[in-house]
Amino acid sequence: NMVYQGVARVFQELGRSVPPFRIVCHNDVPLTRGLGCSSAALVGGLVAGNSVCGGPLAGSDLLEIAAGIEGHPDNVASALRGGCQVAVSHEGRVVAATVPMPDDLAAVLFVPSVPMPTEQARAILESNVARSDAVFNIGRAALLVQALASGDLTGLAVATDDRLHQPARQTMFPAMRNLFKAALGAGALGVFLSGAGPTVLALARGREFTIGYEMADAAAKSGIDGQVKITRPSKQGAHVVESS
Repeated sequence: NMVYQGVARVFQELGRSVPPFRIVCHNDVPLTRGLGCSSAALVGGLVAGNSVCGGPLAGSDLLEIAAGIEGHPDNVASALRGGCQVAVSHEGRVVAATVPMPDDLAAVLFVPSVPMPTEQARAILESNVARSDAVFNIGRAALLVQALASGDLTGLAVATDDRLHQPARQTMFPAMRNLFKAALGAGALGVFLSGAGPTVLALARGREFTIGYEMADAAAKSGIDGQVKITRPSKQGAHVVESS
């Protein structure tokens, strides 16, 4: 249980014995769908454990612990700090920076009913990539940060394009491109595979229900069942709601 691991790790870091405790979880993040469920659970446990211990660990400490357990800072940085995060590992430390995002930006998710195990989704990727593909993605990563930070989202469809993982993972999820086309055709500003997939995430400013409907329709025509979720990015990361 990743929540338990997070709580227990805080006690271990502080040299304390883990006391008996009970966890009650309410989870709205679908499992094995590329939505960072394990990171959310781990970070929730770390924040809860730190609170129980009186809050001796700083947010940067919790981020280092979380990234060490997950093996990378990608998802845990956003789960802990909120919003859009650029996080990298440098000389054994995590360097994270917040990218401002427009307040009216919405996320439309199509979550397939069939999971895509992360191990398989990673194993299908090539160890080496072409220089042209690396250049392609680096340029789009920079464009993505500029679009989000400036609020000028006209180039978001280009900025969310990819050559490093989506083409390979489409072999595991052939309907992906159909959902991309449907989302953009319905008014999405950009669309991409969430994490390792198979969830498809579209960014929008309006027409969210239409985009969701068209994505679900394209999935159904491809023989894929699933559900649509519409949400908005949260600027607040994991936090304590109430403590006794």
